[in-house]
Amino acid sequence: MDQAVGTDDGVRLWATRQGDGEPVVFCHGGPGLWDMMADVAAALSAAATVCRWDQRGCGRSQRQGPYSVERTVADLDAVRAHFGWDRVALLGHSWGAQLALRYTLAHPERVTKLVYVSGTGIDSSWHADYQRNLRESLGGHLARWEWLRDRERTAEEDREYCVLQWSADFADRERALQHAEAMADPWFGVNFECNAALNREPSPDLREQCETLKVLTLIVDGAADIRPRWAVDSLEQALPNVTRVSLPDAGHLPWVEDPTGFHTAVSGFLSGP
Repeated sequence: MDQAVGTDDGVRLWATRQGDGEPVVFCHGGPGLWDMMADVAAALSAAATVCRWDQRGCGRSQRQGPYSVERTVADLDAVRAHFGWDRVALLGHSWGAQLALRYTLAHPERVTKLVYVSGTGIDSSWHADYQRNLRESLGGHLARWEWLRDRERTAEEDREYCVLQWSADFADRERALQHAEAMADPWFGVNFECNAALNREPSPDLREQCETLKVLTLIVDGAADIRPRWAVDSLEQALPNVTRVSLPDAGHLPWVEDPTGFHTAVSGFLSGP
């Protein structure tokens, strides 16, 4: 059921919930994108109450700032409070994994478990490797992607640019464009202002906080993710209560390319003690 969540500064956020059981709140990637995890929610809804939401300015939420990590953490807490949950599990993907981690560090008493999917860890030196891997993965689409990147794009060109870039995130190159097209349906338009604002924020040193975090954490990786997986090693090493699952044949969206492996890992973790 779709619901409108109000924030403390009057911005309307889109959210929806389904299923029965302990609450799990999803945090989508981006920044500037929208929730694309309906399939994951459907698979988990037999054993959990799953909440999906679009972050401020993104997707079906009101397109209004300000945009900051602190503000987005507060918005996530508004979603939790809207549904009347004292404590929730969090499942974050990509940028959303960072958001879920930051929320957990800020409010550990409100988080039962943390599922950290395809994040980039707490070592910020991964960007150069990612850019190199991105260009290599784009292959024959690289020239078109660069042309679109460097021009003032129409709305249709925005979608094409994103689909091409997202196609690099899949291990199965034969089906990569098909998977990326599915990500863009429905298409809500990327909030590039939000993306730029959040990416401009300096990355704080979270190691000390992570070393004292008692919340049980599951890290899920696709081994073929073009974001270097060594960047996540620092997070795994810092967390005292962590399990890590690497899916060998998956890229940045592991539930798409290995749905069975992903669901087994996540559902087992969430239903465990």
